[in-house]
Amino acid sequence: MRTTFIRILILTMVGLVIFSLGCSFSVHARSRNFETGIVANQALCLPGQMEPFAEIDCADLGPSARLKELAAKGITFPAQPLPIYHPPADLINIPFAYAIVSNDAVPLYANIENAIAGNAGNTLGKSQIKYVSLYNKTETDKGRVYQIATYEWVSSEYIRKVGIPNFQGYLFKSNPTVLFGWAMDTITSRSSPGPRMPETGKIHYKYSLLHIYDTQVIEGTEWVMIGVGEWIESRYIARVLPNYTPPEGVTGDRWIEINLGEQVLMVYDGGRLVFATLISSGSYPFYTQPGVFQVYKMLVNDRMSGSFEADRADYYYLEDVPYILYYDQLRAIHGAYWNTYLGDAGSHGCVNMSVADAHWIYDWAKEGDFVYVWDPTGKTPTDPSYYGAGGF
Repeated sequence: MRTTFIRILILTMVGLVIFSLGCSFSVHARSRNFETGIVANQALCLPGQMEPFAEIDCADLGPSARLKELAAKGITFPAQPLPIYHPPADLINIPFAYAIVSNDAVPLYANIENAIAGNAGNTLGKSQIKYVSLYNKTETDKGRVYQIATYEWVSSEYIRKVGIPNFQGYLFKSNPTVLFGWAMDTITSRSSPGPRMPETGKIHYKYSLLHIYDTQVIEGTEWVMIGVGEWIESRYIARVLPNYTPPEGVTGDRWIEINLGEQVLMVYDGGRLVFATLISSGSYPFYTQPGVFQVYKMLVNDRMSGSFEADRADYYYLEDVPYILYYDQLRAIHGAYWNTYLGDAGSHGCVNMSVADAHWIYDWAKEGDFVYVWDPTGKTPTDPSYYGAGGF
């Protein structure tokens, strides 16, 4: 009797187990979503477990799925740093000191004696764009006078010393896997793309470095994703958008790319991006001409002056412009010690750079290097007949 009872008990327990397993398998089979492969009551994958170990081990939903979605855009935790670094800071050190000159006609003196006597030889005409390079200074009974690049002298009452903006671009250890750019204004990001979306409270200051993870066009305006739940209008960022294939007309693996739409210059060497920075190209009506050119002359420094209007109302005079790469008639890539608006067009056709960046590219470049100028927005005239010789 006892043995029979035990046998019945064992058979009953086995039957319950088999029934339970059968039900379990049946439930799983009936509730599987064949589009996603996810099974009902399946545990969620752990964050960071990028791939399930087996089809029914865990469901790729929730935090894990969100991390994978962000990783596909280039957002990781912790964030991967860009493979960039600044060129040497001492590239800004040049053997020149500069001063802005009064807008009025300014007398110049051949020597100190004439300066004391007030016997002017030449004059610098009326203009809002006049800068001189200061070579020497002397105290006289009539006040301090400075010798400039023409070896003439000018009274200190007509000039004001200026500092050199110290902006620098970036060198690359390797090609970046995430796009980036510079903020072009102090701006607060929004939580989603769109002008009516709430602000995040996060402030990004002008020239700060921003990563770019996604773009969307909302009501005709392009928005850029710069972080998780952070968006800004594309007009507030100058983007580095590398093109590793040599443009048509460029032979070899060394070239300079000038993106007029983004106001960014990029340097490629060996098929690799090696340098990127902000520029100021020509603005209406003195655009920088699109096309493929070659550097034909390099100068450590030179004087630039001229005008385009018949009444010379647009006359400019700039001494010791540093690190010049002429590539398209009088259009050149060069340092612009007067420029405080990098990232915005504003020259007379030349490609303005910071002094330090112009120094770096001057050291890198050689005559014959290709210069590729283009405007992805299509706003810059491409008809060569539109363009004259160009200017600063």
